[in-house]
Amino acid sequence: MIILGVESTAHTFGVGIVDSNGERVPQGSSKARTEGKVLANVFERYSSKDIGMVPDEVMEHHERVAEDVLVKALEEAKVSWKEVDFIAYSAGPGIDPVLWCGYHIVKKWASEQGKRLIGVNHCAAHLSVGKMWNKLENPCYLYVSGVNTQIIVSEGGKYRIMGETLDIGLGNMLDKLGRVLGLGFPAGPKIEELAKKGKYIELPYVVKGMDTSFSGILTKCKQLVEKGINKEDLCFSVQETCFAMLAEVVERAMAHNDKQELLLVGGVGANKRFCEMLEMMCQERGAKFYKVPMDLAGDQGAMIAWEGYLRREESGDIEVNAQWRTDEV
Repeated sequence: MIILGVESTAHTFGVGIVDSNGERVPQGSSKARTEGKVLANVFERYSSKDIGMVPDEVMEHHERVAEDVLVKALEEAKVSWKEVDFIAYSAGPGIDPVLWCGYHIVKKWASEQGKRLIGVNHCAAHLSVGKMWNKLENPCYLYVSGVNTQIIVSEGGKYRIMGETLDIGLGNMLDKLGRVLGLGFPAGPKIEELAKKGKYIELPYVVKGMDTSFSGILTKCKQLVEKGINKEDLCFSVQETCFAMLAEVVERAMAHNDKQELLLVGGVGANKRFCEMLEMMCQERGAKFYKVPMDLAGDQGAMIAWEGYLRREESGDIEVNAQWRTDEV
């Protein structure tokens, strides 16, 4: 089964194509495997020099690149529209007008090609593609992206959120800090690079039970910038503090749920220092740490395609739900 997945919740417009059998074999062949294989994963990301995401500009970006991204994905996968079984799309959560922009694009493609639409949860897609890639059974998930920062486990086929941010996601906090420091958008990679040359200064450490909070840390950073603190020290300290907060709460979740596997997903998972700290925590408790490759860490269409395959019997054209939580899946 060939699934085309479209991602358009925020700054990324992506088209991914997945083969649910894992290899191209004749239909009905005994060689067919159960795990998926990514055939193509093409995306374009909106960026800006001195501001964050402006919804109108993001929508214009997606509309401008959509057809080109689609053509490149089909060429890379070496498949035609005739071979595509259905189109999966990210129905939410995300930026409402941007979600609708993506929905209208896939609705047009589905109508033109006579394909069925399957709307899926963007957050659940991050979890399922990481689980598929690493061939895991039932890990503890740490999902850290722009808007989302959650510790998740699966119980009886339903996701349960053990802890989450009480205000803004870590990715958004890093991007807001990037604007304060004049780093442009997205700021995460630039913060990671500056942090390599910094030293530690004390910042608020905000853990409340199983939840975290990042807005106060951002406020403190703004105050330090006004006092003339250098960028390198601030970036280093933000990473060390925020990553340690998440390592603490996810370790507690693993202990409570008797989990020996941790899977990190979401765009912030591309940060090497973050992965290093989580790897160290897992080693100390005799657990195993897993992540996804760089091209699957951020938002992209392959994860939407795979989640669509998993939800093909229960979902359909559900339009858009900008506030769709992971534990509602």
